[in-house]
Parts: sequence; C-alpha cells; structure tokens
Amino acid sequence: MKKDQMWKIRLTIALLFVSRSFSVYAQLADTMIMKQEPIIKYGQSSKLNSPIEKVAFIGVPIAMVTYGFCALNNEELKEINGSTRVEIKEDHPHFATTADNYLQFAPAVAVYGLNAMNVPGKNNFRDRSMIYLLSTVFMSTTVHGLKNVTHEQRPDGSDYLSFPSGHTATAFAAAEFLRQEYKDQSMWYGIAGYGVATATGVLRMYNNKHWFSDVVAGAGIGILSTEMAYWVYPPIKRVLFKDKSPKALVAPTYYDKTIGLSLVVKL
Repeated sequence: MKKDQMWKIRLTIALLFVSRSFSVYAQLADTMIMKQEPIIKYGQSSKLNSPIEKVAFIGVPIAMVTYGFCALNNEELKEINGSTRVEIKEDHPHFATTADNYLQFAPAVAVYGLNAMNVPGKNNFRDRSMIYLLSTVFMSTTVHGLKNVTHEQRPDGSDYLSFPSGHTATAFAAAEFLRQEYKDQSMWYGIAGYGVATATGVLRMYNNKHWFSDVVAGAGIGILSTEMAYWVYPPIKRVLFKDKSPKALVAPTYYDKTIGLSLVVKL
C-alpha cells in the first residue's frame, strides 16, 4: 500500500473519534428542522423516532469496533498500525507521560463537577451513578475478555493484552456519559468530553502501549457500553428503586490489574 493511501485511510479512521460527537447534534438538528418540531427545552428528552436515526447514533462506534477486529488479521491494516508507530517514535522517540492515566476519567468527573456547580444533568444523582456503573461493568467486562481472547502483543512488547485499549474505552465511555447527561444543555459539553477522550487514545499510542487499531476499537467499545447502559437502566430502575435517591453509592473499580471500590457521596 502506498504511503499516501495509508495516510488517507488513517485520517479517515481518526476522524471517527470526533465525528460522532458532531454528527449526533447535526442529526438532531436536521430532524427537528425537517419535522418542524419546537426547540427542545432543557430538561426535556430528545428522543429519536425513526430506525434510521437510531442506527446513525450507533453506526460509528460499531464501525470502529469492526475496524479493530479486522486489523487483527488484515495485513494492510497491520501495516497502518506499524507505520503509525514508526512515525510516532521517529518524531517523538523519548516521549513518555502518565497523563492518560488521569484523562480517561476526566469526562465522568466533569459530570459530577458540573452538578456540584448547580448545572443539573439529565438524571438525578442516583440514576446517573447507576448508569455510569452499568457502563463501566459492560466496558470493563468486554475489554478484559477480549484482551485475554485475542492475545495481541503490545507495541512495547511488555505483554499480550494490547487489544483493545482499556484506557481509551474508559475515556470514551465517560465522554458519552457526559454527552448524554448534558446534551440538552449544550452540545459543547459532549464535544469537550470527546476531545479529552481522543487525547487519551492518542497518548496511549505515543506511550507505545497500543496500536492504532487497539485505540479505535477501544473507543467504539466505550461508546457502545454507555449507550447500552442508558438503554437497559430504565427497566432495572423500575424493579430496584422507588422515588428516593440515595446520598451515597459504592461502585466497583478496576485499574492497572487492581480491583477496588469507589465511594461517591452526594453533598
């Protein structure tokens, strides 16, 4: 494959990271204009009505996951992984940072930070916390299951748990969580969250911990995990909860091969 062709493919896939956050709002705007619906006020639900609209919301992350799986055995896509790593190492041979360890959680932290500053999201404290917990469970289960099944070696050769990128999946799950909670307030919250998530994925490649396809697949898994959490939570809520919202929530966490518990307290 020629180098200019490789760059075109690489650029196309990379744009998937940010295009989804913009396409979501463009889809909603077009739908409202075509149907001549009134502007959605803050606090109201912005639901999709047609199957085409629903597919548009999940099509990009599904394509990203598909790309990652294809790259496991496709020689041309593997060549893109290799050339991307080579070019990064040539331009930044001594690059190293731990920022990606913290950036992956930033969009989720922003949800609670905004609420603490009296900027209410779509759901109350209990519901948003349960949704994020479900998303984390879906995402971490999928990521760690695939890591053990695919047995893909990391670029730095440290282990065989490269595919998919857990940091990137965590970041994009959190970015979609932020977008969902504040999409009726302003589209810029979601765009900012996706920007941070994209930076996390890029840093994983610059730290020589993941191939390009690992990051693409991780992003798709993260987005789909949060979408699934918002889809399955309403029936769970009807079974488990009534009207009262708890003041605290204990959630399991997994990071760097360590299992623990996190406590979120509503002040």
